[in-house]
Amino acid sequence: METLIEQIKQGKVWPFAGGIHPPGQKQQSTSRAIERLELPDKLVVSLKQHIGANGKLIVEKGQSVLKGQALTKPSGNWSVPVHAPTSGVITDICPMPSAHPSALPELSVIIEPDGKDTWCELNPVDDPKALSHDELVDIIHQSGIAGMGGAGFPTYVKADTRKSIEFLIVNAVECEPYITADDMLMREHAHGIIAGIELMQHLLNPTLTIIGIEDNKPEAIAAMQQAAKHNESIIVQTVPTVYPSGGEKQLIKLLTGKEVPSGNIPADIGMLVHNVGTLFAINQAVYEGKPLIERVVTVTGNTIHKQGNVWALLGTEIKHLLDCQGFSPVPQQRVVMGGPMMGFTLPTVRIGIVKTTNCILAPDHQELAEPGDEKACIRCSACADACPASLLPQQLQWFAKSKEYDKLNEHNLFDCIECGACAYVCPSEIPLVQYYRVAKAEIKEQQAEQIKAERARERFEARKERLEREQEERQNRHKRKPATKSSDEKQKVADALARVKPKSDDKDSKSAVAAAIARAKAKKQGAELEPDNSEVAKERAARKEQARKYKEQKALEQSEETVDKDDKKSAVAAAIARAKAKKAAQATEADNATDAEPEAVDDKKAAVAAAIARAKAKKAAQATEADNATDAEPAAVDDKKVAVAAAIARAKAKKAAQATEADNATDAKPAAVDDKKAAVAAAIARAKAKKAAQATEAENATDAEPAAVDDKKAAVAAAIARAKAKKSAKEQAETESATDAEPAAVDDKKAAVAAAVARAKAKKAAKEHAEQQAKNESADTHGTDAHSDDSSTDEPEAQQIDNTPESSEDKKKAAIARAIARAKAKKLQQEGTDKS
Repeated sequence: METLIEQIKQGKVWPFAGGIHPPGQKQQSTSRAIERLELPDKLVVSLKQHIGANGKLIVEKGQSVLKGQALTKPSGNWSVPVHAPTSGVITDICPMPSAHPSALPELSVIIEPDGKDTWCELNPVDDPKALSHDELVDIIHQSGIAGMGGAGFPTYVKADTRKSIEFLIVNAVECEPYITADDMLMREHAHGIIAGIELMQHLLNPTLTIIGIEDNKPEAIAAMQQAAKHNESIIVQTVPTVYPSGGEKQLIKLLTGKEVPSGNIPADIGMLVHNVGTLFAINQAVYEGKPLIERVVTVTGNTIHKQGNVWALLGTEIKHLLDCQGFSPVPQQRVVMGGPMMGFTLPTVRIGIVKTTNCILAPDHQELAEPGDEKACIRCSACADACPASLLPQQLQWFAKSKEYDKLNEHNLFDCIECGACAYVCPSEIPLVQYYRVAKAEIKEQQAEQIKAERARERFEARKERLEREQEERQNRHKRKPATKSSDEKQKVADALARVKPKSDDKDSKSAVAAAIARAKAKKQGAELEPDNSEVAKERAARKEQARKYKEQKALEQSEETVDKDDKKSAVAAAIARAKAKKAAQATEADNATDAEPEAVDDKKAAVAAAIARAKAKKAAQATEADNATDAEPAAVDDKKVAVAAAIARAKAKKAAQATEADNATDAKPAAVDDKKAAVAAAIARAKAKKAAQATEAENATDAEPAAVDDKKAAVAAAIARAKAKKSAKEQAETESATDAEPAAVDDKKAAVAAAVARAKAKKAAKEHAEQQAKNESADTHGTDAHSDDSSTDEPEAQQIDNTPESSEDKKKAAIARAIARAKAKKLQQEGTDKS
């Protein structure tokens, strides 16, 4: 089986997908040899004429420069210098319109030629093989050579590749219509091109060099074969005339049958591609020492009277080229830089020629018609059939319009070589290439922003790590290191521990000592250990328990004192309660006397009054019994306190009598009773109230007798008195509620019995009152001598009241009251007998 090299030498060609056959239109510019133009009035040399970073400017405004003098020096990645195309003066350094569809301004050096065209010092090389690889690459680099057939990729980068190159491919196809710059260069300077090829062979050492030329250039094919006949490693290969066979990947497919994978470059598969114009510039740079300052440019179109190719200095304005070739513009004239397929319309002709400018096309309206309005896609698939990169132009256009950049990358947008074949065949006249160019620019800008953000993030993280590291170093620098213990110090600590151990028998004390030693060790060694506070906590808890017990004991003592004081107060309160009960009994008698009036009381009222009288009498009797029982108990109150209590009781009794008088006066105004009876009733009420007050005073004086009972018995007696008083009050309340619940219509028998009981009790009460009064008089007589000092000092008011003899008027009133009570009782009895 034949090898690949054998197949290539036999002239085999492998076709690529897609492609179109537009009219060539090359005869107009190949009828004349390449001409040289006269010097222009000014040259606008852009600093950016290639892919990569701009060079660093090394000249200034007003400076004189020589032909071939460097204006910049390489700075950054893929940076190549630019040189002065002729001698002259730098009139300005400013932004000027660029050779781009947008014509955005780029920094440019404006040179005014002096007309002398004086060269700077040149350094030609007679024997390039004597130079090292790096020296030869440096000459190419400093000469400012970049790719002259396409995007302007720096040539020194390709020449300095470290990858193994099997095939060096020379692109001499020049497939685009109207362009004939490479064709004429090969016709006239084939030997120079072959010399440049041999220099690249020396640098790259390829197995085979293939020159690809379209079959529509017979003169160029013959010239190149003649120039390369002495070099057997160079093959001139004729390829079919199909557009775009001049594309790098398409040409590799045509000549070798290999395909460059998506996202890769030809060097990845052992191939390298150079344009014939680039190789001729390498020849001049090495053998003549000339930098890249001029190139061949095709000036053609129906508006150009003198169509052909010219040697144009870099920076020459396009207007100068057109004027030199006889330009006759038409209305709305278009001027295209490049060919009709991949070129772009210039917004102005005041733009300088750059290293990648190979054609200036000035067509009329019949030659290159204006594109029509864009119409809707009819899905004819003509664009996909014509695409040489086997892409889907229709989908790419949709994604580009909707700015779906991820999908554009998925559909390999950057494999598009922007040949324009899809737009050429589109029946809807959709400018597909323009969509792709805009999308590519936006994606590159987005990627640049992402790279910038990533670098900023990396810088931030690096700075953060650096600051943290510096902070940690500062802390470690100021941190005190624990001092190293000597053997003597260690021995002292061990001896101290040995002395401490036998002294402590208790486990708690041992643990406390051990904790103290541990804390001391930790503190000395600089360790940040928390102290053991268990022993301190135990001591604190013990102190709290002791304080709590002390408070409880103190509270108990205070409660006992309070009980003693309460007993004394209870005795006084019992005396006051007895006085109030007696007063209530007397008030009841007065009410009964008043209620017994025969004129204003009817039968029903009499029955109710009898029931009330019985209840009140019973209540008074119970209260009297309780008082007597209480009086029998010895009191533990001293003389002074008894005197004060008696005075308070008398005052309260007097106040109660006044209130009773007011109540009786109010209640004693029935509508059926005349004024006389009301006056008598009021007088009787006042007499009873006064008598009740005197009786209370007498009892209080009697209760004031000193007792010979000790404190313990007094406390017991007081407690009993409180209990009885509480019981009496409870029974009184129950009696009142029972009395109130009795119906008004009490039967006659009960009324008679009640009347009899009332009379008996009234009689008994009067008798007891007389006996009590006699006792009080005898007590006053004996107590005056015994207690003259105390009574004169502490109880002046009590002595004054108790020693006052009862007047005859009072006795009279008391007799009247008893008579009224007996009359009421008799009347009630008679009424009961009549009813029965």
